[in-house]
Amino acid sequence: MKQPDRREAIASALRTISTEQAGIAALADALENGLAEPFARAVEVLAGIEGRVIVTGVGKSGHIGSKLAATLASTGTPAFFVHPAEANHGDLGMIARDDAIIAISWSGETVELKGIIAYSRRFSIPLIAITAGEGSTLGREADVRLLLPRAPEACPHGLAPTTSALLQLVIGDALAVALLEARGFTPDHFRTFHPGGQLGASLTQVREIMHVGDTVPVVAAGTAMREAILEMSGKGFGCVAITDGAGALVGIITDGDLRRQIDNDLLSLSVDQVMTRNPKTVRPETLAVKALQMLNASSITALMVEDGGKPVGLVHLHDLLRIGAA
Repeated sequence: MKQPDRREAIASALRTISTEQAGIAALADALENGLAEPFARAVEVLAGIEGRVIVTGVGKSGHIGSKLAATLASTGTPAFFVHPAEANHGDLGMIARDDAIIAISWSGETVELKGIIAYSRRFSIPLIAITAGEGSTLGREADVRLLLPRAPEACPHGLAPTTSALLQLVIGDALAVALLEARGFTPDHFRTFHPGGQLGASLTQVREIMHVGDTVPVVAAGTAMREAILEMSGKGFGCVAITDGAGALVGIITDGDLRRQIDNDLLSLSVDQVMTRNPKTVRPETLAVKALQMLNASSITALMVEDGGKPVGLVHLHDLLRIGAA
């Protein structure tokens, strides 16, 4: 095998991307025309079942189907993948009458799907087809047919599933997101299915990791800077919140504020003369990922947590690093 030419490789990549972009554009056009009604019907069917969504397919369609089942399951629609060959050897028993089936086949004539198609017809299990085969067996038998445009493959020989697999992936994601929105799926629900790793950490609420009570550095307006510095040093967060007579948050003093005032006889001042008014804050229900974004955007290391205008806690960059949100 000759050494690949780098310029040719890059040109090939650009052709692939361009071809697949054209395929997605054709799919978008279809969704604005004839594909719109069956897509909406598919969402209604999947949202209305009592059971689970069974996704099936062979080869590249099967790989796309596995991903679709995983996406559905992680976004509030119970789903799993059944390989049609295994279905023909006993796994049809995994499919219940209150389920729905999504069968993926570009041609719509995949031999291995015949058993699962027949099973769905025999027991009146809703069957949704994702196919480009308009007059295919799968297309004819399905209750809902999502007909994909026959866009050219990125493979120069027109053989390897490339654009076709991408269109299956995109229409599957479109179904999953439409269902997610129809069900009112929230970040809290998402976290339930993603408790581990950085994703789960990012979906943690500030209330779960914030410092509260006497650990939070707070002094009243009018306090001398000497006392405020002692409060900052004792609590160790590099900042102190300033509150008014009603306990409302009116400002914050950080290490940066101290450095800026070092030449102004700092210890003779009151906190009112040094504090930054209207400080950046978060609420207890703010997600950790949002708090992290705010810290990074402002190049600060801590945020006061306020509720009803009053400081109820503090979240530090170290807290976010500790849970793995960063």
